[in-house]
Amino acid sequence: MPSYTIHIENDGSSYRCTDTRSVLEGMESLGKKGIPVGCRGGDCGVCKVQILSGSYTKRVMSRAHISAEEEASGCVLACRIKPTSDLLLRVMGPMKKSVCGVVEPAGVLSPST
Repeated sequence: MPSYTIHIENDGSSYRCTDTRSVLEGMESLGKKGIPVGCRGGDCGVCKVQILSGSYTKRVMSRAHISAEEEASGCVLACRIKPTSDLLLRVMGPMKKSVCGVVEPAGVLSPST
């Protein structure tokens, strides 16, 4: 069974994924906390990524989370695609912090009363 390298542009990490596993399932091999394990059926939209290069097979994307325009620009749900070549992707949305360790700037604390 073919195996491909999935490169994550955000942090430069990569992992191997066979063509029988979804990109999200393969992402679990990174061993990072917070990678979604919930729906895996495209209904929650948490695993949104943008494919920058490479090819993949895909299942139907939920239009509640991926518009036709987004899909045309390479945005997909990682749980709904399987690689057919090496991929370069960008993690988007809520999963970015878990996968890439990106921490959003802290908000301003309210003064104590």
